[in-house]
Amino acid sequence: MMRPRHLALAAVLAATLAPAHAEHLRELFDAALGYDATYLAQLAASDAAEPRAAQARALRLPTVGLQGGVTTTDTRILDAAQVSALRTTVTQAGITAQQSLFNAANGATISQAERGVAVAEAQRTAARQDLIVRLAAAYFDVLAARDALNAVQVGRKAIAEQLAAAQRAFEVGTATIIDTREAQARFDLNTAQEVAAANDLHVKQLALEQLVGKAGVQLLSLAPPATLPELRPSNMDDWLGLAEAGNTQIAQARLGLEVAQLETEKAKAGHLPTVALSGSYGRTHTSGNMTPASGGQVPYTSNGNVNRASVGVTVNVPLFAGFAIENRVRETTLLEDQARQQLEAARRGVAQGTRAAFLGVQAGRSTIKALEAAEGSSKLALESTRLGYEVGVRVNLDVLDAQAQYLRNQVNLAKARYDVLVGDLRLRQAAGTLVADDLNAVDALLK
Repeated sequence: MMRPRHLALAAVLAATLAPAHAEHLRELFDAALGYDATYLAQLAASDAAEPRAAQARALRLPTVGLQGGVTTTDTRILDAAQVSALRTTVTQAGITAQQSLFNAANGATISQAERGVAVAEAQRTAARQDLIVRLAAAYFDVLAARDALNAVQVGRKAIAEQLAAAQRAFEVGTATIIDTREAQARFDLNTAQEVAAANDLHVKQLALEQLVGKAGVQLLSLAPPATLPELRPSNMDDWLGLAEAGNTQIAQARLGLEVAQLETEKAKAGHLPTVALSGSYGRTHTSGNMTPASGGQVPYTSNGNVNRASVGVTVNVPLFAGFAIENRVRETTLLEDQARQQLEAARRGVAQGTRAAFLGVQAGRSTIKALEAAEGSSKLALESTRLGYEVGVRVNLDVLDAQAQYLRNQVNLAKARYDVLVGDLRLRQAAGTLVADDLNAVDALLK
């Protein structure tokens, strides 16, 4: 019969590890593209850049307006004792149009809007790369938690076997009660660790499901032998060159500098004249009636229908604006220097991040080799300790410690492999080369 706490643990594991089918990273990424709120919010913000640019391009196009109105005027004429009244109604309708012929500020505004579209594209790429890394990290977090739980369960079985052996040895008088109590203490501790590991796995699973919008996702494991592909390119300087050319932070900072330079041009355009072509066409109809003092009404019509058409060119030359233009130019020049320094800061930060990511991947690969050797050594040590316990030169605690060390090395080795895979993606993100197809190379390592 299972204990109640074991039944609860089994229920947690069943809810966590009983999904419909196993999925690759690329499949989950396609699902996350249509579900992750962080990515979709950035996508909407990026998409807004194009209609914003269209608004700026409208400065090159003519503006056309339709005007109309009706005005009624009542006039009273006093002449000694005589009073006369005149009512006039004027109906007007017309159309006006204006086309800018020369406006340097408008040209700079349009160029800024076009840079804004490029910035939005860089932001969209950055959001997509961020989603790839977040998904991979969440995926391997679940695998690491699952490995930790499996290690605890394997350890539980080994501890149970060791507890039974200690009890038998105590019963026949070849061991003391200390071995039995040590094994029992480890068994009870393992039970608590199993509950904590199962809960951690459940939390990591929920985090992944929240990212992709799917419940009960089963993941694939690294296919043995878990040999990771070599890093290409293998030189740090090559990665730095890729980052300088393709990193989205640098691209956005570079475009920000161009926008600041265009803002200076727009400020300087305040000294330049503007030229606009304007035209209008309208029609006016006037009618009315007059009431004389003697009574009655006399129809009254003035001018009848009047048609008006005009075409003209307007030139506006600024002469003096209270030094506002000069100070605006000074302000934008300083902001341009700020953008230039921000670009330099972005370059330095990206270079530092790329170096750190590259060294992290290299260190992770070295760690994997060391842990592979440690795994083999701890396995041999466990076998030797068991043999020593059987012949009486080792105690039960030595066997339990050797078992725990062996399982710990296995978990650490798997975690190191996951970290290298995620670190490789982070390195590609820093270099600006990360695309969804890079997940296919990771999927090839999974079974």
